Amino acid sequence: MATKSGGVGYLINTIQTLFVGMLRIWTIPIVLMLSVASGFTTYYGLSHFITPWIALVITVAIQSIVVICSLEMAGIHWKANRLRYFSVVLSLLIALMASISFSYFKFYEISQKDTIHIDRLNLIRQDVKGYVSEILKIKATVLKQQHKDLKKASEEVSQAYFGTHPLIVAGYRNQVGQGPFWKHYNQLYQEKKAKQAILDLEFIELDKKVQTLQGSLSELDIANNLEFSYSQVLKDYQDVQLQVGKLSSAIGMGQPEAPLLMTYKQYTEDVNPSVSMWKGFSVFAFICAAMVDFFTVLLSYRLEFTAPGPLTQEEEELVFECLRQFTDFTINANDELQMVIEKTELEKARRYSDWSRMFAVGLLLNRGFLRKIDHRTVEFSPNLYPLIAEKMSEKITQLKTATAHSEQVQAGE
Repeated sequence: MATKSGGVGYLINTIQTLFVGMLRIWTIPIVLMLSVASGFTTYYGLSHFITPWIALVITVAIQSIVVICSLEMAGIHWKANRLRYFSVVLSLLIALMASISFSYFKFYEISQKDTIHIDRLNLIRQDVKGYVSEILKIKATVLKQQHKDLKKASEEVSQAYFGTHPLIVAGYRNQVGQGPFWKHYNQLYQEKKAKQAILDLEFIELDKKVQTLQGSLSELDIANNLEFSYSQVLKDYQDVQLQVGKLSSAIGMGQPEAPLLMTYKQYTEDVNPSVSMWKGFSVFAFICAAMVDFFTVLLSYRLEFTAPGPLTQEEEELVFECLRQFTDFTINANDELQMVIEKTELEKARRYSDWSRMFAVGLLLNRGFLRKIDHRTVEFSPNLYPLIAEKMSEKITQLKTATAHSEQVQAGE
């Protein structure tokens, strides 16, 4: 590229475009890294539903569409070609939807890992609590009935001793003493009392096992050796079930149905992507998944939208000479200089060929020095003003030099 000295406007434009160029160079690896990161999370989610190598191909296609459509969208100028613009936008939206949807699974796993662990622990605690509650209800019912039966047996012994028992025949009523009738009921009472004592011991043993199980559950969340602690919980839970079964046989009552606790593998299993993740929708995971693709689209768009760098000396000359051929200039509502790029009626009548100046317009549009307003109007971007000002300054200087030289020649004659 040709260089030249002097000119504040040219220096400012050179520094500005150099800075933009450096940002563009730095943007390229950032876009690639973001695309790789998004591709990894997309592949992770997609590979759980289809064959891994097919998931890889689809992931590459999705990320390519995201970057290519973002770049293409910046250079389409939608007012000039609406159909093409909206087809690109639609393709971009479909690719983003697929990328975010499958990336969501990975971020959901990361963000909800602790929550899922807590939910599993709470589920075990709820199952055990419900089972223990049913046991305690049966225990209370049995003890109440046993105490009632024991009390009744005690009353019958007293009635038999004092001869007031309803089953004593009339000839032996009101005879106080430990006769055969009293011995019979006293034997029944002693048997029930002994059975009650044994039952109380069994219930005490059950209470100890329940207490041990509850202690194991309390230590499960803070255990250093999780596998050992969980196996201890299962062992204590089985001990409680065995004790309940033993009591059930002793009292002749059915035992409550024990919930089936998850295995250690199920308890520690990683989160596998599934449609159920959308039921417990995580806003944070979705934002993280969308953020990566958003930055990829944004930087890709800006990469294409911004001017790539300064024009060469030859390009500056071509642009300046061609822009001078346009005649319809105005200041628009954005305080920018705009011009009509269509032929005038006179030019149309003369069949004027405007190929060179339209080429200059296309060059400036692609470089970002012009912005298209509609199919017949463009406006100057801030980068273009210093270049035009510099060229105008050069022309004025050349004109002054030519005038001075002409005056010297005339004076010499």
